[in-house]
Amino acid sequence: MALYVHWPFCVSKCPYCDFNSHVRAEINEAAWRDALIADLAHEAAVAPGRPITSIFFGGGTPSLMHPETVAAVIAAAEGHWGLADDVEITLEANPSSVEAARFAGLAAAGVNRVSLGLQSLDDRMLHFLGRAHGVDEGLAALETAQRHFGRVSFDLIYALPGQSEAAWEAELARAIGFGTGHLSLYQLTIEPGTRFATLVEKGELEPADPDHGATLFELTRDVTAAAGIPAYEISNHARPGQESRHNLTYWRYGDYLGVGPGAHGRRDGHATFRRKKPENWLAAVARNGHGIESEEALPAADRAMEALLMGLRLAGGVDLDRIARRSGLGADALVDEAAIGRLAKLGFIRRDAQRLTVTPQGMPLLDAILGEVVAAG
Repeated sequence: MALYVHWPFCVSKCPYCDFNSHVRAEINEAAWRDALIADLAHEAAVAPGRPITSIFFGGGTPSLMHPETVAAVIAAAEGHWGLADDVEITLEANPSSVEAARFAGLAAAGVNRVSLGLQSLDDRMLHFLGRAHGVDEGLAALETAQRHFGRVSFDLIYALPGQSEAAWEAELARAIGFGTGHLSLYQLTIEPGTRFATLVEKGELEPADPDHGATLFELTRDVTAAAGIPAYEISNHARPGQESRHNLTYWRYGDYLGVGPGAHGRRDGHATFRRKKPENWLAAVARNGHGIESEEALPAADRAMEALLMGLRLAGGVDLDRIARRSGLGADALVDEAAIGRLAKLGFIRRDAQRLTVTPQGMPLLDAILGEVVAAG
């Protein structure tokens, strides 16, 4: 079982970000630490007895947390469930010098994997993305992270306005040269409710042409594969053995607990959702001993649909028999066989007995393919 811990605070809100992140002038960290531990205790009471295989501190910007808070949450998880011998403990971090100064303390607290939000290796693009760091500061933080943590990943965003194939290929080659075992490489998407969405509506920002984005996507997969860090998920690339075990729990539809504002969980066929606004979550924990806004048993068809939607993102695809067993539905009720046949002829999907896989050619069209193939729900 995996554990997700949400820290909702950021120094500033990036214009592309639609995550549950908030800017606050002051944070009572002691109160937040106590509330996270209380939220955790509630989950332990209802889902005991299974060791934690991974912990992921996400946000927001969890590298703003004091190492003492991180250590306290890890210790609470270990006390309630026990940690697997090879537990993966990841923390998302901004690559600023201030936060990099905490890396030694975070490593001492038990964090053994860091995911850095570099986002670009071009100062002009970092300014466009609203990032507070520059390239030099970001690379200094990367070097510090590699010194303190056994596993390091970082994010880059591509298909930015005016970004050519040559420019992205050069940036990608430079990124691979830093030697990390994992890269998360995302096309810029315009999410509703973000500042970028407002600019697009006003005609002040033109997103990349979809065909150009598809070309950059294929280029990304070719370059990373040639460098020995192939895509194992639509946007994530890793050297063998360096995949994010926590995220694989999501994509393979395993059980995970979620604590903190806006955190989702899936445990024993139930979906949990925490209150989203930080102050509302904090008040709920004080009142109820947990921050849950809703909890419901998921129907078999919904569980099957979620497992397909998550699993088909993976390069290895899904085992339909496994999903059928876990959901209680027949394998023939999970997918639209006629759609699979059509898409297979186009080279977008592959069916090997009960394993269904979206091909590299189909991955740029994943959302459309899912809409045609997934029958459950």
